[in-house]
Amino acid sequence: MTDEEEAFTRAFGRAIQRVPRALDADLLREQGMSVTEYFALVHLSEAPDGRLRMSDLAATSIRSLSGMTRIIDRLESLGLVQRERPADDGRGWHAVLTAAGLERLRAAWPTHLASVRRHILDHLSAVDLPTFTAALQRFADASGAVTHPGSDKD
Repeated sequence: MTDEEEAFTRAFGRAIQRVPRALDADLLREQGMSVTEYFALVHLSEAPDGRLRMSDLAATSIRSLSGMTRIIDRLESLGLVQRERPADDGRGWHAVLTAAGLERLRAAWPTHLASVRRHILDHLSAVDLPTFTAALQRFADASGAVTHPGSDKD
């Protein structure tokens, strides 16, 4: 590796560890909601009829099914999500966003947006954002759905 490549790799590694923690801390402090709970609500809000199979929600959220079940358990206990059996398949479950869940997401959105701006976007002013975005997408696509021992913990 060149010195420039090594510097980028180290900075990128620190960023992918620290930034999610900072986003999570802001949501927890200001909204009492973890970033994983927030994004579960986001994914449901973007799904047709506000519903997704639990396995699809887990895959979209890059979580294990058991980890997503724990997240949905909490959101369900708060009335933000409900579980329903799909009419065409009695084996699985759908997570369904409730009206209260959509309102809760709308209330948390400004906190998340401010956090993203503070921890990410404000630091990218001199960066060609479309090029950087394309590079990050290539990183994500090339990495695929890699799982590691212990990735079940959320």
